[in-house]
Amino acid sequence: MEDKEILNQIKRLNALADMGLVYAENGFDKERYEELKFISQNLMAHVGKVQINDLAPLLMPPKDYPTPKVDVRGFVLNEKKEVLMAREQVDQKWTIPGGWADIGSTPSEIAVKEVFEETGMQCKAVRLLGVWDKQVHPHPPEPYYIYKLMFHCELVGGTLTPGFDMMEAGFFPLDALPPLSEERILKSQIEQLYHMVEHDVQDVYFD
Repeated sequence: MEDKEILNQIKRLNALADMGLVYAENGFDKERYEELKFISQNLMAHVGKVQINDLAPLLMPPKDYPTPKVDVRGFVLNEKKEVLMAREQVDQKWTIPGGWADIGSTPSEIAVKEVFEETGMQCKAVRLLGVWDKQVHPHPPEPYYIYKLMFHCELVGGTLTPGFDMMEAGFFPLDALPPLSEERILKSQIEQLYHMVEHDVQDVYFD
């Protein structure tokens, strides 16, 4: 069994412990679920090669049924059919614009907002291209379980201006992409999105 598959099983174990803590009806059950959560987080840190302190958000007592985090991104092409990208400060690599979903905004609003905040380009969301379960794609392992919503967005204006947490913003041809932040996007995914937009594939890709 590969490390990524093992990590996904540990994530499931952690989620089951959280569910148990939410619905536990007595102290005995609660104590056992807390122990399961402690064990799963230590295993997660070991397999994911991170410090246990880096998993702090997962250490918080659950208040509701645990669900996946949602990452929303906008896929934008210019008139030259180049891909709009931003360079992350965290790893100094490139990704298509996007980020965590915000409560109070629709998914398409988030995609448009993220594109503007990270690149300075104004756009409108055209349609949903894909809903990806990150764990079935070859991203580097990480502690969270994530769904990714990918929107096709069309440019309506703006000037390339990197956001406060970005180093650069720019457009790149498909055959000359910069080093990618693979925690956020993969070359195969960009190629798939590009194909769907350029060939007007109307099906929404899922999983």
